[in-house]
Amino acid sequence: MAMAAAPVFAETPGTLDIEGFIKPDAFSDIKLSPTGEFYAASVPFGDEETALVILSRQGLKHTGVFRLGRNNHVSDFQWVSPTRVAMEVSQKLGSRDEPSPTGEIYAVNADGTGADVLVGYRVVGNGPGTRIQLKKAETVAAFLVDELPGEDRQVVVSVQPFSADAYSRAEKLNVLTGQRSLIALSPVRNTRFATDNAGQVRFAHGFGGDRVRKLFYRDGADAPWKQVAGDDDDVEGMDLPIGFSADDKTAYFRSEHAQGPDSIVAYDIASGKRSEILRDPVADPDRIIYRAGTRVPVGVFFADGKPRTRFFESNSPEARQYKSLEAAFPGDAVRITSQSGDGALSLVEVWNDRNPGDIFLFDNNSKKAAHVVSRRTWFDPEAMAEVKPVQLRARDGLALHGYLTLPKGSDGKSLPMVLMPHGGPYHIQDRWQFEDDAQLLAAAGYAVLQVNFRGSGGFGDAFVEAGRRQWGGNMQDDLTDATRWAIAQGIADAGRICIYGASYGGYAALMGAAREPSLYKCAAGYVGVYDLPLMHTRGDISDVRSGETYLREWIGAPESLDKVSPARLAAQIKAPVFLAAGGEDQRAPQLHSERMEKALRAAGVPVETLYYKTEGHGFYEPAHKREFYARLLAFLSRSLGGKVAAPAPAPAPAEKGKETK
Repeated sequence: MAMAAAPVFAETPGTLDIEGFIKPDAFSDIKLSPTGEFYAASVPFGDEETALVILSRQGLKHTGVFRLGRNNHVSDFQWVSPTRVAMEVSQKLGSRDEPSPTGEIYAVNADGTGADVLVGYRVVGNGPGTRIQLKKAETVAAFLVDELPGEDRQVVVSVQPFSADAYSRAEKLNVLTGQRSLIALSPVRNTRFATDNAGQVRFAHGFGGDRVRKLFYRDGADAPWKQVAGDDDDVEGMDLPIGFSADDKTAYFRSEHAQGPDSIVAYDIASGKRSEILRDPVADPDRIIYRAGTRVPVGVFFADGKPRTRFFESNSPEARQYKSLEAAFPGDAVRITSQSGDGALSLVEVWNDRNPGDIFLFDNNSKKAAHVVSRRTWFDPEAMAEVKPVQLRARDGLALHGYLTLPKGSDGKSLPMVLMPHGGPYHIQDRWQFEDDAQLLAAAGYAVLQVNFRGSGGFGDAFVEAGRRQWGGNMQDDLTDATRWAIAQGIADAGRICIYGASYGGYAALMGAAREPSLYKCAAGYVGVYDLPLMHTRGDISDVRSGETYLREWIGAPESLDKVSPARLAAQIKAPVFLAAGGEDQRAPQLHSERMEKALRAAGVPVETLYYKTEGHGFYEPAHKREFYARLLAFLSRSLGGKVAAPAPAPAPAEKGKETK
């Protein structure tokens, strides 16, 4: 995996080189093979494709590569033997999109041979001249469930018709031939299966068009399904299976509660008795830690500030290993991404708020770590801005958690500030990490405030529920309260505050400008939604029944949304506005931005726009990203006085499909 060279800096006083923020990471994910002989890594080729690259551990020599072309991304992968990798593929039309799985599973050997599509719409049969059809040529979507430790040829997959809100079936898939055999039929739509340590499918959870979740359990391959939890039960909260004990006698759930954060629960299968084994007073379990080479959960990460670990048994081998790693990398967050089958080698990711991440190979016997690769070599962590976790109270007393990024070398007082609400909005969470936009804005001279407003994930089901149908309501009040908190703390200069966000964050930026015209000096929306009734008729959410249910239950019926649609409130906006959108955006169609622009111009509000017909939910093309960030910095500078972008290293070629005003 070649290291990227640092860009040539073209900064002059008052300007900022933005090239490093345009380039993608060197890799997305990386895993060690069972024998420790190879690494497999998902590697961006530009921003529009993610390939699987396999390298030898000794010397980091490329041994194989798998790629499918533009807009295709290897989204997940597993070593299923010492020399073969199975992969899931997704597509995304914009950088802010959540990848949409294509439902295909591919496999490739470590030396690059044997690349094949095993299941999915691109499977081609052996033709009518033979009755031997190992692979089924059918329009289905499949997803990896379990790589079956100890089994080199087969994995468990979930397969469903390529249609909305479908039923699924669990099957065994031969990763060499593509042959499949039925294991179980699902009792619920939109299914996720969970297996025990022997590879038996024991749980199925999902929901139908009504979005009512249900969890089913069965004792074994021939046993009937029975419902054990669900949103339609009188029992408090939904249970989501996360694994089994080593003897398969106990199942572990992430359990939701009517109040407070989720817990980890042990479920005795024989008696049906539940016992809580871990619960934090503030934060939900964020990521489960498993025993090496198994699906036996042993601990969790929490992410209400700097990531922290807790283990079911404080003196377990896994707890001691993490304690050792955390001591070796003080001040950093540490995560084991994979281990060799014998447990001798661990691949460890280390990151913090100023470093996007480094990968180390840790020898568990000698306790020595060797650097393997960095996500980005062109950023000097010592030159980046510190990100501080903050807490505050909303006007109704609800506790809010967020992050404050201050310009390097600043005293943190009376600064121009950008409030940056996240997208989503539901179940999405700002985290303590290197965040491109926050670091870019801090380098331009701004304090950046991010807040996990109600509706965000990470703080319990009730916190998410508090955001139900609160677009433009209490969710917006939380952002306003956070802004006023920053003023009261002396962090923000009350006369120099702007609000900027993408997707839902773009909506919140324009809604903030409409509801608080004297609080924000400018507002910028990137691939946002601004005419909420339009969400019920345009875009990919309303295409399926469960999506329409989501819109009505969580955002509101079309007839109720005029009063919380920025495009209908343009006359209330007094601050200048910058809008950017993509013509191929399926999540937030460009029509939202066009209607917002039209309403602002009719109201006499200064508005700038940047549209690219060929971009989706977030810009991919480096030239487009460069112009977006340059235009954003110039726009903010006119109201707040920060740095503008330095000139590009070389003139960009003429581009087609751009509209700018």
